[in-house]
Amino acid sequence: MFTKIVNQDIQLALVEPSFARHYYAIVKSERDDLGQWLAWPRHADSEAFFAAFIQKALHDYADGKAMTCAILYRGKVVGNISYNSISHALKKVEIGYWLSQEGRGKGIVTQSVSCLIDYAFDVLGMEKVQISAAVDNQPSRKVCERLGFKLEGIVTRNENLNGRVVDHAIYGLTSLNRLQGQRD
Repeated sequence: MFTKIVNQDIQLALVEPSFARHYYAIVKSERDDLGQWLAWPRHADSEAFFAAFIQKALHDYADGKAMTCAILYRGKVVGNISYNSISHALKKVEIGYWLSQEGRGKGIVTQSVSCLIDYAFDVLGMEKVQISAAVDNQPSRKVCERLGFKLEGIVTRNENLNGRVVDHAIYGLTSLNRLQGQRD
């Protein structure tokens, strides 16, 4: 099983069936908050929803198409982070994440994304990491900017969030940009 220690408080662990109950507990109490920026929380009505999600995620991981991890903070599941897609042909990964209210404001997402950036470039041999965030989702956009991503453009009318159509800001970080940033 894939696990990655980010620091003494944060660990990323490949999803496993036992995480379904933790995910459901978070979404059950934070559905409206998470639903601001994610389309799926309104459909997450049981542990079975997450059990099916985890099963699919593990199949995609086995096929080398994606990697989905729970974010653990001090041993407790507080969110999720993933390579939503891994393209070996393009040498590109796309990262997505969500975090419970309890985990916010502690640098958990920034540090977790940084860890997956390093893994993508140093272990998987990728040449680009991409993140898409709703234009008005300032916390996610700030994560990208803190980590040196470049805004590549805005895709209008890109996602329907439960009846609210949003534009997405597309951020990219290439292995070359990363090396230049390390030298600056």
